[in-house]
Amino acid sequence: MELFTPDFGLVFWMFVAFLLLFLVLGKWGWPVIVKSMNERADTIDKGVEYAREAKEQLDSARAEAEKFVTEAQKQQAEILRDAAKMKTQIIEEARKEASEEAKKVMDAAKVSIEQSRKEAELQFRNEVSRFSLEIAEKMVRNQLASDAAQTQLVDKLLNEIEKN
Repeated sequence: MELFTPDFGLVFWMFVAFLLLFLVLGKWGWPVIVKSMNERADTIDKGVEYAREAKEQLDSARAEAEKFVTEAQKQQAEILRDAAKMKTQIIEEARKEASEEAKKVMDAAKVSIEQSRKEAELQFRNEVSRFSLEIAEKMVRNQLASDAAQTQLVDKLLNEIEKN
């Protein structure tokens, strides 16, 4: 039973050895252990602080990126509106130019038609005049075939001249 009930001397020396070990550890071991634990705690605190700062920076960067994306979308929408306005303006200008060109062509055609009509009218008048003169000449020849008719015509013309 000696194994289960130690002697007083064994207990005394074990207590002395424990006390020496406790004093040595208290003097040199615990401060080193506490210091390393405090350093580890400081390192962990710094890591947590760095992580918090990194998270804040990441959130800030995300917000800024969202702001840039929103701004880019606004610029894109504005560019598309400007492009649509320019497209409409170009189409209107093209229509206007086409209308003006068509008007010029129509005016030129009208002038050409009017000129052709006047030329035809003039040609028609010339033809009618020529035919009238030919008919009149033939009639006057028939009527003036005799001397009496010629004298009568001359008298009549002179009377008309005197009246005027």
